[in-house]
Amino acid sequence: METKKRIRKTLMALIMAAALVAAGYGISPAVKGNDIPVPEVAKISETPMVPANFSDLAEKVRPGVVNIQVVKTVKNAGYGVPFPFRTPFGDFFGPFSDENPHRIPEQQGVGSGFVISSDGYILTNNHVINDATQIKIKLSDGKEYDAKVVGRDPKTDLALLKAERASNLRPLQLGDSDSLKVGNWVVAIGSPFGLEQTVTAGIVSAKGRVIGSGPYDNFIQTDASINPGNSGGPLLNTEGQVVGINTAIFSQSGGNVGIGFAIPVNMAKEIVPQLEENGHVTRGWLGVGIQKITPELAKSFGLKDEKGALVSQVVKGGPADKAGIETGDVIVEFDGKKVSDMNDLPRVVASTPVGKTVAVKVLRGGNWVDREVKIAEMEQKEEVANVSTRKPLGMTVQNITPQIAKGLGLKSEAGVVVASVVPGSPAAEADIRSGDVIQQVNKKPVKDVEDFKTKIENSKDQESILLLIQRGDSTLFAALTPKKG
Repeated sequence: METKKRIRKTLMALIMAAALVAAGYGISPAVKGNDIPVPEVAKISETPMVPANFSDLAEKVRPGVVNIQVVKTVKNAGYGVPFPFRTPFGDFFGPFSDENPHRIPEQQGVGSGFVISSDGYILTNNHVINDATQIKIKLSDGKEYDAKVVGRDPKTDLALLKAERASNLRPLQLGDSDSLKVGNWVVAIGSPFGLEQTVTAGIVSAKGRVIGSGPYDNFIQTDASINPGNSGGPLLNTEGQVVGINTAIFSQSGGNVGIGFAIPVNMAKEIVPQLEENGHVTRGWLGVGIQKITPELAKSFGLKDEKGALVSQVVKGGPADKAGIETGDVIVEFDGKKVSDMNDLPRVVASTPVGKTVAVKVLRGGNWVDREVKIAEMEQKEEVANVSTRKPLGMTVQNITPQIAKGLGLKSEAGVVVASVVPGSPAAEADIRSGDVIQQVNKKPVKDVEDFKTKIENSKDQESILLLIQRGDSTLFAALTPKKG
């Protein structure tokens, strides 16, 4: 009888222990002799890894998140961030953007933004408001204001707006994006597909992502749901501080697949004062062309590793040239900052004050070489070259940069890429689309924009101009009939 009681008691203890294990608690592994194992409740962390909910955070920050409504002329339909990286706002414009760019000259769109000062300054993406003819912002309480563009920076895709006659707005607190760690919880708020004040949550998936959208790529990757219309909205940490500006998604369908990108707020902190004061950003210029160091290049140059930025070109008369930096040098340190990767250098140079003399350390033929460079100002250049002919074609083209070639999967940089198509123009009627690569004019190869313009001018007396176009993995001919007069 005593034995049965003891067995029953032991079984009950084991059942209890198993239940506690299933519930997430630990048990002591020590069992001595005939002692009954006693469950040991694990200590619960004072700061749980998974927040119970985000309702308090959402309630706190909603007044500072704005819905942005714009009317714009669609010039550059779907072309900006190379496929399959897409700007959520750009894709929001619907089926006319890619398939029928000539149907609607003006379209409405919705984006997001957030208040950074009580007197109405708002931060958003440049692609949200670019080419806008009208901008309105709407707060969470339903109040609406007309807004104007104070400044914008296409290279980082940031824009600063001012809500007219606004006062006593609720600005969001800016956090520190450098302190973010992979795995941290983040919250995105915006207007996906026009659904205002939508809150989604996820984690930081990666930092320092380069997606080929520009020379200063340094994105935060997150799996928080970001969709068309989220562009310009805040990415927040669990304290409700802005750590990023939602900008792009990776998608082959246009919808969220769990890979979104946000501009680090620390980058915006450097840019906003210049946008407010000057309307644009002044950047430092070193005057070099650089490339990534591959294992093969490292071996050829006798390098121990692949760190640094390999100088592939030195602009004659530029700051680097004057300082004695040469083609083949590997820049490993700039102004006391390590250059571990090629992408580190453009960002640090751009943020260096114009006129400042900085120390640059390079590796040349296995030897360390120190140089001092006086940083000059980067010229503000328009990247898109307009095609001007006697018979307007109704499109703009630009040279194919390494970034564009990579984004479009091109094997070479020969030809020109169509940047925009004017609605109702000969180019639109010939079904030429932004993102198309023009390889030939009248069966003659095209090298660059200047070559393209020359060949177009030489064809001015023809009834139609035959173009060979690459679109994705396919090539096709297009016959342009220029307008007369």
